[in-house]
Amino acid sequence: MSNTVYIGYQFKVAPLQPGTEILIAELGYAGFESFVETEEGVTAYIQKDEWNAAILEDIQILDSDEFEISFTFEDIEQTNWNEEWEKNFNPIIVDDVCSVRAPFHEKPDTKYDIIIEPKMSFGTGHHETTHMMIQHILKNDFEGKSVLDMGSGTGVLAILAEMKGAKPIDAIDYDNWCYVNSLENVERNSCEHITVLEGDASLLIDQKYDIIIANINRNILLNDLGVYVKCMNPNGSMFLSGFYVEDIPAIEEECNKHGLTFVERLEKNKWVALKFVN
Repeated sequence: MSNTVYIGYQFKVAPLQPGTEILIAELGYAGFESFVETEEGVTAYIQKDEWNAAILEDIQILDSDEFEISFTFEDIEQTNWNEEWEKNFNPIIVDDVCSVRAPFHEKPDTKYDIIIEPKMSFGTGHHETTHMMIQHILKNDFEGKSVLDMGSGTGVLAILAEMKGAKPIDAIDYDNWCYVNSLENVERNSCEHITVLEGDASLLIDQKYDIIIANINRNILLNDLGVYVKCMNPNGSMFLSGFYVEDIPAIEEECNKHGLTFVERLEKNKWVALKFVN
């Protein structure tokens, strides 16, 4: 890692919240790997090898009338990422039941305590989509259920699923950082029933699951939903997030096309997490 060259984008965001949170989420889905919030917005990093001139074209918030966002960018030699995120990563508690924290944080008195070292991966529980997916998992029965966590990021959702009794669990992410980070976090939380895989929906061939979790961006969901549905056992559940309120009609139409029925919606700062059943 020491010789890896990154490109750093310095974004100025107004209003700061929820603009910065939305921007970080969209940049994470676009391939940016590390974020440091600043007084004016956020600095975001992406490996130069992964960068292209059109990298920001799918960042919807940049076209929003509700926010003013400007940026500059430059090549940056590798920095001490752990030190950077440790300065910015605070523990969270969801619904007084589930905590997500780093190893150096004090252990809280919660039923489910997840220890995460996110490094460059997306999914610390701080973002609305991860937070709502944790809420969905907490509210639903996972005991003895087979689970797919698609776009697993840090592995936090797969880890919580196992803590709630799910097995076996497949956690899949196409990003190598997420794959390696998930392996570390699965071991860190002493999970025994999670298989971490590097790849995309093409890995799903003959597998069957009782529950599918997919916290990915809208376009990937719309493209891969049919593959997910083929993997669902009868009376299965699917939890989808990674998109905005205005994306619901397109997502729901695609779900209906594949025989899924809408059950429940969670919403936070214009982000949503939906539950469907077959």
